[in-house]
Amino acid sequence: MNELDAVRLNFSPGSLVALDVILAFVLFGVALDMRVQDFKGILTAPRGTLIGLLAHSVLLPAVAWALTMVLKPAPSIALGMILVASCPSGNISTFLVNYARGNTALSVTIAAFSMLGSVVFTPFNLSFWGQLNPSTRPILHAVTLSPWEVFGTIVVLLGIPTVLGMWVAHRWPRFAARARGAFRTLSLLFFVLFVVGALVANWDFFLKYVGRVVLFVFLLNAFALLTGYFTARVFRLLEGDRRAVAFEVGIQNSGFGLVLVFNFFGGLGGMAIVAAWWGIWHILVGTTLASIWRRFPPPPVRMQAEVAA
Repeated sequence: MNELDAVRLNFSPGSLVALDVILAFVLFGVALDMRVQDFKGILTAPRGTLIGLLAHSVLLPAVAWALTMVLKPAPSIALGMILVASCPSGNISTFLVNYARGNTALSVTIAAFSMLGSVVFTPFNLSFWGQLNPSTRPILHAVTLSPWEVFGTIVVLLGIPTVLGMWVAHRWPRFAARARGAFRTLSLLFFVLFVVGALVANWDFFLKYVGRVVLFVFLLNAFALLTGYFTARVFRLLEGDRRAVAFEVGIQNSGFGLVLVFNFFGGLGGMAIVAAWWGIWHILVGTTLASIWRRFPPPPVRMQAEVAA
């Protein structure tokens, strides 16, 4: 067994409960910005939405698995890569799409379906692709991971806060309008404080092992962005749509991944460090790419349509 595979990060039962509560709080705040109309986007832009979901929930986990088979990282790192690729879109993806002059409406629709779809796709992809890698299969067997158990956890931690937040926004729209800014700020603050606290408690582990995951996270994130962009390009989506799909595939909710690592894998070192470093790295890359794209607005829709034809 690789040394990193034997590392378990230090987390008390109370801190795990706190992490679950914070994630639920974050998702509730995100859901205050969601509307039933967001899901109607699949009726107005079905092609873009389906292509985005194909790239995010089907192709990306397969790409992550392929990378682990070619690069052969430590088993816990490999499973961490597959886990991150199986998570729903990150909370900042829509902001980045908007800043990059992409199709924000399409981004919102893909993100909404990604969040709901993760109830099924996350446990399925984690179990399916993890079992296909001979080095990660023993970890899944060692923890007796049940897709149904993961499914139940996701429903409680992700599904309920999301539905509750959308219901509050529908039932009390004025309250939601006033509260969403505060919820966004507070939830982000709580999560950052928790992550900082977790890093401080495990600082020696993080410094010792983070260098081992940097290359793998870099490559997975790069392939995720490329998978999203070029899948959209192959299907001849417009440039603004390509940017939306790229960010929805390349920006993953690694905080949710951390919850699964600690709930089901006992804080397994490689998995936890991959998820933690991804949370830092995808923000740096995402903001950089969005800043570059912002300097180059997509061509007018009519011009893009003529080129596509």
